[in-house]
Amino acid sequence: MKTRITIIFLTAITIMNAQKKPHLDKTKPIEERIDLLMGQMTLEEKVGQMNQYNGFWEVTGPAPKGGYAETKYEHLRKGWVGSMLSVRGVKNVKAVQKIAVEKTRLGIPLIIGFDVIHGYKTLSPIPLAEAASWDLEAIKKSAQVAADEASASGINWTFGPMMDIARDARWGRVMEGSGEDPFLGSKIAYARVKGFQGETIQDLLKVNTIAACAKHFAAYGFAEAGRDYNTVDISNSTLYNIVLPPFKAANDAGVRTYMNSFNILNGVPATGSSFLQRDILKGKWNFNGFVVSDWASVREMVNHGFAKDAADATAKAVIAGSDMDMEAHYYVAELVNLVKSGKVNESLIDDAVRRILRVKFELGLFDDPYKYCDEVREKAAIGSKANNDAVLDMAKKSIVLLKNDNNLLPLKKTGQKIALIGSLANDKTSPLGSWRIASDDETAVSVLEGMQQYKGNQLSYEKGADLTIGKTTFVDELVFNTTDKSGFEAAKKIAKNANVVIMVLGEHGFQSGEGRSRTDLNLPGVQQELLEEIYKVNPNIVLVLNNGRPLSIPWAAEHIPAIVEAWQLGTQTGNAVAQVLYGDYNPSGKLPISFPRNVGQCPIYYNNYNTGRPINTDNNVFWSHYTDVEKTPLFPFGFGLSYTSFEYKNLNINQPEFAKGETVKITVDVTNSGNYDGKEVVQLYLHDVAASLARPIKELKGFELVTLKKGETKTVNFTLTDAELGFFDNDGNYLVEPGTFKITVGGSSDKGLESSFEVK
Repeated sequence: MKTRITIIFLTAITIMNAQKKPHLDKTKPIEERIDLLMGQMTLEEKVGQMNQYNGFWEVTGPAPKGGYAETKYEHLRKGWVGSMLSVRGVKNVKAVQKIAVEKTRLGIPLIIGFDVIHGYKTLSPIPLAEAASWDLEAIKKSAQVAADEASASGINWTFGPMMDIARDARWGRVMEGSGEDPFLGSKIAYARVKGFQGETIQDLLKVNTIAACAKHFAAYGFAEAGRDYNTVDISNSTLYNIVLPPFKAANDAGVRTYMNSFNILNGVPATGSSFLQRDILKGKWNFNGFVVSDWASVREMVNHGFAKDAADATAKAVIAGSDMDMEAHYYVAELVNLVKSGKVNESLIDDAVRRILRVKFELGLFDDPYKYCDEVREKAAIGSKANNDAVLDMAKKSIVLLKNDNNLLPLKKTGQKIALIGSLANDKTSPLGSWRIASDDETAVSVLEGMQQYKGNQLSYEKGADLTIGKTTFVDELVFNTTDKSGFEAAKKIAKNANVVIMVLGEHGFQSGEGRSRTDLNLPGVQQELLEEIYKVNPNIVLVLNNGRPLSIPWAAEHIPAIVEAWQLGTQTGNAVAQVLYGDYNPSGKLPISFPRNVGQCPIYYNNYNTGRPINTDNNVFWSHYTDVEKTPLFPFGFGLSYTSFEYKNLNINQPEFAKGETVKITVDVTNSGNYDGKEVVQLYLHDVAASLARPIKELKGFELVTLKKGETKTVNFTLTDAELGFFDNDGNYLVEPGTFKITVGGSSDKGLESSFEVK
């Protein structure tokens, strides 16, 4: 009886609210509800929806007194804040949402943003590692896990996925994207958006989905010299054919927000670029969500020399199509006066606010502002067994076997003495990676812990040397150990008596990521010296790399018999590494980014252009090469070994000539010719031999992840349409031109079976 009375009471309250505030009538279409709400809003309240603040006080405590925190708090109480970021946990989110909904005139709920990059508490591998799986379903599942935990903690919007194509390993944020290829990057962008948001816009109403944000729009990954926040200067051909495809794929997937980038493009900061935001995104692509600036990027337009002051920067950003100001504080300070003085048309404000409100309605925040504030669900979701199982599966699929001479791997499970060396092997924090704001230190399973679960061998551990000195934090530069080798002798002692040495070396988790550009891609600190010293006493080494970007390891590639690229794999790092080393999981990962021989090759990528002098025809120096190192990468895009082997045969194209608009069908037989069941990523590359614009020597246009039992053969099918055969010209027009197309099908970008066909 009490329950019935409560329901009747709540229903009556809902009806009363709908009568008082007609935009709360959920029977009306969203666009009509937006109209009703905007009809009640003052100009100041509209501008407030375009203002985003970072968390600025202990939200469950008293209101702040004094300074800018008090000003922000008053803005929140007036309804002059549309979004907050970095407020997390049900109690905290509920507290700020309560102010917005219950203390302001119109009660417009906040959208709560957070950097949920590769997980919330339970962390998947860094995004670059996930890309190495080439497993789109697993990547989508990883985003679902992240959305599940984040939404349970009160968050309803993630500043991800990042889909910047990156060719330069010096740039620290390569760890946050999907590598160097636009085709693979587009597929992954689509999968991640669906994982965060669900299959349809209606799925945003579910309590375990969150709005995604396609970032950084656009060309941030092409920062000159690999230096973060630096200038970008690329051709329109590169923009349309390499940079933009993943962002277009995100739009096709229904992504609800975009974040603009810090860099300039064609001399214009992306935040102030009408070309990117109005002409392409909101124009050609018909995007109807909203665009948020990156952190204070509206303010940074003054530093760029594009705007003279706060008012000028605000006007240029809004006119260009940047709908929400993240932490520059310019919109809330300047925009009302700019409209009243006629420098900014109020219709632009209305357009931006409509977009922001639309996403809030789609999330169901007006119908239930506290839908993400369930403490029971929060407790159940965070760190659940299901989520840990999912990130372990993702971690195993992300590992790439780079070398395995003499079949050193997989390890025997009994009767061996194994020496485990490296400070990273016993590190429970670094494997979590750079973007782990909500996770807790010391929560990763270390490689040592993973190896200790296998009881049949005698395992000894020595760190050999510290990697870093002093504190390691998200905001501080790391200090590396370059002198202390006092642990070398103890490490050499256990290595000398071992059958196999496992050395876990690489980067600290905070050595890759935002603001972490490098000009030296070698193993940092004294790790290279440690590796060579151990090699002298026992060359039977398995090198396990923990890193967030491609490293330059030419000495290891020449001398070390087995190399495993294990990236920074998140919460379940140690279990994933151990299961791969012992053969309980056969590695199937393929590199999503090329590994250089040395930093002087950067940027290096497989889909380059032929140049006018691609080979040495006259036995002299006048051809495109280096005089001191090969021009090829150390490990190419798409490369990755398995404990088994695969053979490719019978490449077939259904006919030799095609007309524009017809479908090209290609088949190839793939056989597991080794001794283990395994998975192979079958890759198809295309080369348009002669076109109105020079085309790359090779472009990925299809891939299939195939599971094959030992001795099994499967026929793999590919279909090419105009979508794969064409390219964009310098004006953004899509062309499919007649001519010869060469194809290569294999297990890597550097080799495979070849054939060709004609488009008439």
